[in-house]
Amino acid sequence: MNQIWNIARKELSDGLRNRWLLAISLVFALLAVGIAWFGAAASGQVGFTSIPATIASLASLATFLMPLIALMLAYDAIVGEEEGGTLMLLLTYPLGRGQILLGKFFGHGLILALATLIGFGCAAVAIGVLVEDVELSLLMWAFGRFMISSTLLGWVFLALAYVLSSLAREKSTAAGLALGVWFVFVLVFDLALLAVLVISEGKFNPDLLPWLLLFNPTDIYRLINLSGFEVGSSAVGVLTLGDDLPISGWLLWACLVVWVGVSLLLAYWLFRRRVV
Repeated sequence: MNQIWNIARKELSDGLRNRWLLAISLVFALLAVGIAWFGAAASGQVGFTSIPATIASLASLATFLMPLIALMLAYDAIVGEEEGGTLMLLLTYPLGRGQILLGKFFGHGLILALATLIGFGCAAVAIGVLVEDVELSLLMWAFGRFMISSTLLGWVFLALAYVLSSLAREKSTAAGLALGVWFVFVLVFDLALLAVLVISEGKFNPDLLPWLLLFNPTDIYRLINLSGFEVGSSAVGVLTLGDDLPISGWLLWACLVVWVGVSLLLAYWLFRRRVV
């Protein structure tokens, strides 16, 4: 366990030195505060509207931003060490490949978790202090749930980044694959489901179609953050299929955890097979 923590501490130290934690926290804080006060500007309203509307807007933002940041943070975790000549050195120490992978995951995961807590937490504090008559219990529950689910989504894409980094032989290849994964899960997947709905005129196995949402962690994340609010009933696009999923909210959380675990196991399997 000490070896895993030493690697995690090194990754955290690199993140602090490279200003990753500061940059991500500032981006989250500025965008979250901006959305909280100006998210309804298109409808002619300026100022804080409601907690559910704010969370829905922030979840839409995080769906695009969190996977991209996680992939950028970890796409070179393995291949970058190999190109720099440090992976061979690491493997000469009494360290298993699983320990190296877990250490990097804990370090990168801690960076993402702290940045999410600081960035989005600043928005929650600003709303609580500046908005009159805000329901503090609902604010804390909604933002707590949002920040935990956002962190889990980031961890899913961290694990996927390790899969890509274990596959690629060059950092440039890993970067290209990371952008491709982001493009598929964030943009293409939902468009493909919409195309199936349109082409089949809604007749494509209606019992199966909602379950396909579970094959996309970003859709699971949005379903988690839309459930429990009135905005959940006004979901658009393929998210309306989530109303037909016969599973509870806790199982949606479990699905995100499964995504993390399965992706890490796949990354470990590929890393073990990698010849250095």
